[in-house]
Parts: sequence; C-alpha cells; structure tokens
Amino acid sequence: MDTPDPTRRDGIRDRAMIHLCFAGGLRVSELIGLLLDDLKLQPNASILIRGKGRRERCLPLWKETTSVLRAWLAVRGKILVPELFINAHGQPMTRSGFEYILRKHTRIAEKNCSSLSTKRVSPHVLRHTCALTVLQATKDLRKVALWLGHANMQTTEIYTRADPSVKLESLDSIVPPKLRSGRFKATDKLIASLKPGTFMRSKIAST
Repeated sequence: MDTPDPTRRDGIRDRAMIHLCFAGGLRVSELIGLLLDDLKLQPNASILIRGKGRRERCLPLWKETTSVLRAWLAVRGKILVPELFINAHGQPMTRSGFEYILRKHTRIAEKNCSSLSTKRVSPHVLRHTCALTVLQATKDLRKVALWLGHANMQTTEIYTRADPSVKLESLDSIVPPKLRSGRFKATDKLIASLKPGTFMRSKIAST
C-alpha cells in the first residue's frame, strides 16, 4: 500500500484501490463495480458494496481509507462514467487492470521486503488478510461474515483453520471435564501377562 507514488495521479488511484480492497475485504468484482454514488463521506464515511447474489452491505471506513479516497476524488476529474475507479483512458477499471496494478506494486515492494518474492499476492489474498485481521481483532466469526458479505457461516469457518490462536482461545474458555483420580495397580496377573512369551503362548493355545 505504500508503494504507489502519492504525487502522481495513477499512484493516488492505485493506493486508494489497494487500500480499499484490503480494508473492506472486497472481491475484485466488488471493487471494480463500485460507483461514485456508493461512497459517502458525510456524516460518517462509508461505502455500499454489492456482493454475490445481489446482496448489499454497507461498510464504515477507516480514517486512512477515507483519506486516500478523498485524494483520489480530488484528481479523478469529472469523467462521465459512474464507476469510482477508472483507467488511464477514462474507462471503468477492469479485473485484469487491477490485477496488473497489484502485481506491479508487489514487484516494486519486493525491493524493500524480500519475503514478498516467495508469496503470491492477489486480490483474494488481500481479502483473506482482511478477514484474519477482523477475526483477530473481534474473535467473532459472525462479524467476519458480516464484513465479508458471506451468506453461509461455513464459508467463514475456514479462517479458524488459518488462525490457530482462535482455537487456543476457545480451549482456554472451555472448562475441562472432571476426571476421577486413581492410581495404577500392578496385580500379579497383569505382571505375568507382560512377561516375554506369555502373550504368544496364550495366543497359540487359543488357536
């Protein structure tokens, strides 16, 4: 998110797109489908997301996200297309266009963060990262589902497998059952059965 040049028009746009994609946990189709009218900056900044199955969700925005979106609106210009994000030709941003932008900035970021060279950074990875961030902050799968626009909680449960700390916290919150204490008693019969050859002889005899 720090890689795009904030002194260039395309850099301001790229930073706004990447920041919003992560902060909102957006699918790439949701990101490029955003309209200017979907963004509300007053009284509280929020954005309307149209997800799968025509489901809508309204997400509040971080101050940082609002700031980069304001910067983009200031340089976007009065281009007569309803989409929030546009390409260099003034046309709506496409899926392949955003994927290219993300790859470009990932390669640049590798110069300062070499571990990125071994990772696959995609729009869906940004969405997963957002989900884990919300889960770690709230410890509530229902809130993750609401944030991501999941219709089925089973879809959200994959994040408990990705974040083992959630399982450990669940273990801490459960009171273990009481077990009766006892001591091991070594009887003569048990000792005899453990002697070498005893088990084999008894098996042959039974055969």
